[in-house]
Amino acid sequence: MKFQDFGLDPAIVSAVEKLGFENATSVQAETIPTLLEGRDMIGQARTGSGKTAAFGLPMLERVKEGGKNVRGLVLAPTRELALQVAEAMRSFAKDLPVRVVAIYGGAPYPPQLKALKNGATIVVGTPGRVIDHMERGTLKLNHVEFMALDEADEMLRMGFIEAVEQVLGALPKERQVALFSATMPKPIQRVSKQFLNKPATIEVEGEPLSVDHIEQYWIRVPQRHKLDCLRRILQGDPEGATLIFTRTRLGCAEVAEGLQRCGIAADAIHGDLNQSARERVLNRLRSKTLTVLVATDVAARGLDVSHLTRVINCDFPDGPEPYVHRIGRTGRAGAKGLAITLVTPSQQRRLRLLQKTIQFNIQETHPPSNAEVAAFQRRALWNEVAEQVASTDLSELHEWLQETGLETGIEPQAVAAAAIQLLAQQKGTTLFAPKDEPTGNDSRKRGASKNTGDMARVNEVEIFLGIGSNAGIRPADIVGALANEVGIPGSDIGRISLFERKTLVGLPREVADHVLTAFPVLMMRGKPIRLKLSRHRPNRGDDGPGPKSRGPKRSGPSYPKSRRGPSKGRGPTKKKHKGRGRK
Repeated sequence: MKFQDFGLDPAIVSAVEKLGFENATSVQAETIPTLLEGRDMIGQARTGSGKTAAFGLPMLERVKEGGKNVRGLVLAPTRELALQVAEAMRSFAKDLPVRVVAIYGGAPYPPQLKALKNGATIVVGTPGRVIDHMERGTLKLNHVEFMALDEADEMLRMGFIEAVEQVLGALPKERQVALFSATMPKPIQRVSKQFLNKPATIEVEGEPLSVDHIEQYWIRVPQRHKLDCLRRILQGDPEGATLIFTRTRLGCAEVAEGLQRCGIAADAIHGDLNQSARERVLNRLRSKTLTVLVATDVAARGLDVSHLTRVINCDFPDGPEPYVHRIGRTGRAGAKGLAITLVTPSQQRRLRLLQKTIQFNIQETHPPSNAEVAAFQRRALWNEVAEQVASTDLSELHEWLQETGLETGIEPQAVAAAAIQLLAQQKGTTLFAPKDEPTGNDSRKRGASKNTGDMARVNEVEIFLGIGSNAGIRPADIVGALANEVGIPGSDIGRISLFERKTLVGLPREVADHVLTAFPVLMMRGKPIRLKLSRHRPNRGDDGPGPKSRGPKRSGPSYPKSRRGPSKGRGPTKKKHKGRGRK
């Protein structure tokens, strides 16, 4: 159905067509005619289905003559969504004498007070800031003809339901209300019964929790390995923009910083950021200079990015509704989307319950292996070099290389290989992964294939690297650097002990001497890391008995004998009576 078929004002239709919209989406086709009749309405539709135009165009049709009194009101749960809706309404009203003003928390009052004083036909705001202006007397709702509640269930989840009721109670008796919500929990049903007048109920796409348009997968991963799993997913398929959800602000910042250390262009958006910082991050995302955004549920509300192709739930959502809202950030306006949820072993029961509730079988998958990530990075680097060859005149460089090669005796292929290696080091990419470590700890696997004598040999000494897990380093990076740059075979690499700010690597003594002499500095993720012999004596307790057949030294606390409990589940030790011999 085309927008001109609704009977809207030609100025509205022209503005919509100039924005590139020709045919209405399902939610628009079903709700706009009902709202144009002046009826109250409850609309159940998934996020990203075009709800803003669904209530925005009928609202503009009703108040198209403009005026200084507030005639239209939109409540949105977050400032991002309020700003997004206000911008869309301004675009639709480009050729109308209608002024749209956005009011939201976290922003200074004076500009909003000035805008309201100058006259606003439509106000888009968050519940808290709307009530603040009502109590100040700077926002009067006695002339409101049309009010829209956008994402009502999200306002309920955020604790705004009482504020919503207060705003609805301040409206005139004769007014129209449109309530949009992806789900209809009981408090929202109660609000609709109390404040809406015989509303028409429209459910778009059948099930309110419909997510069939989005490809959904889950990955089993322990909590401590989530960052490594995210790195593999993002490096294995970096196309488009990715939104990663975390539960807390602290987790949001930690994930973003961890990905940045891995060389991934990531940033965070959460409640601790002020409005100007949030807008800078969102502008980077929209301009495609930022490819990965890490966000909390509240901070992500209102995001509308056309090239957002993937959502990753780093932390498991609190329920079906948050899950639907999260993954609804992708697959917008009928496009295909992709959602991946990281599930710890203890959360698999919650996953089964989620699948039952949304009636969708989420498929299990696995992150790309280190070898697959390295293969992709090789292809990407090769494409970059090939593009440079095709678009640049390299004749002078050819002559210089030929002359230099004759003088030094270095083959051109060796020069190319060295240049590629330097370029990869600068980019912080690993071109060849000798082994895949899906758990992020490969030392046990390598040790299992070696006998006790081999393990003692490869752990004769340890070398110290002043870099650790805080920099995003994994055992795979250590193995890759030693194998690719130094040429050490995997069979000569022993135990890798990874700490927050340092790493210890077990090596045969002669290999360690060679490494420290020939390669005192090792490139790790594009950074020069100085190597030195560790003063720490390797503990062979994990690999077999020591020289005097003693077991490994206890690492736990040592208690007095009198405080030690009985061993092997036996009962308390009976006291021996004097004078009794052994039986």
